[in-house]
Amino acid sequence: MRVAFLLVPQVHLLDLAGPAQVFSTVRDLGLGYELHYVAEREEVPTAQGVPVRARVEWPALAPEDLLLVPGWRGSRFGTHGVLTGSTRARIAEHHRRGGTVASVCAGADALGQAGLLDGRRCTTHHALQDHLAERYPAARVVRDVLYVVDERVVTSAGIASGIDLALHLVATRHGPAVAAGVAREMVVYARRNGDAPQTSVMLRHRDHLSDAVHRVQDLIDGRFTERLPLRDLAGAAGVSERTLTRAFGEATGLTPLRYQQLLRLERAEHLIGHGATVEAAARAAGFEDARMLRRLRSRHQDSGPCNVRPFLP
Repeated sequence: MRVAFLLVPQVHLLDLAGPAQVFSTVRDLGLGYELHYVAEREEVPTAQGVPVRARVEWPALAPEDLLLVPGWRGSRFGTHGVLTGSTRARIAEHHRRGGTVASVCAGADALGQAGLLDGRRCTTHHALQDHLAERYPAARVVRDVLYVVDERVVTSAGIASGIDLALHLVATRHGPAVAAGVAREMVVYARRNGDAPQTSVMLRHRDHLSDAVHRVQDLIDGRFTERLPLRDLAGAAGVSERTLTRAFGEATGLTPLRYQQLLRLERAEHLIGHGATVEAAARAAGFEDARMLRRLRSRHQDSGPCNVRPFLP
């Protein structure tokens, strides 16, 4: 699994370092990630004054790989980040072949230059949203969200939101327990929502302050395919079943069982999106049979999508 960072002059260090830290932590967990840094010149000046070095030769990117463009300094697009035709073509070609392309902050301009924003939902830093809409009138700029996913084009608001974006991608690829573990390792708050209909279940229902409920969610996140009786969950939290049900509902708006079902549904949708049959996805996600999965999918299709397109094609 390769993650290639495309660096442009005046790149913001946190736009780069935040997602890089997420994916390097996943690599340290033994999940087989390779991080690559490419640019049009070997030495890249940063907005914070520390130059960084990159390779001008790109790695061979497969459809399962990620290309990510961190943002750069500038009050308007066009001052920095103007890419050559060959670089724009590389970005577009990776997406055309089934790869995921992501951006942080002003990096959305690189995706726009490659023609990937036309007709798609996207976002960028709040100070640049108007300019992004003017520069790419065919794009559908979404305001006041942390990140947006649309057909393997992933854009985020900028600076620290790049961490949220990267954690979300990890959650959709490896499951919520891995993402939560990475967040804990990085000592970051892993419960910030992106665009609510487009976030993983784990991130969407973690924006509360109940330690007992978080402990139960940690347990469910790691074992959502198993049968988890309410009494066992309550015992893990050190509270009664009635207290847990009340606290869980106040914190998330769900019952523990409903939360578990949503995690299963999200996992099943991910597998189906990668070619699995409904029956195989149901078994892998922990459903006793495919009938329950079909009912839940139908219910969510009627009310709107429950999660984003997965990391992989």
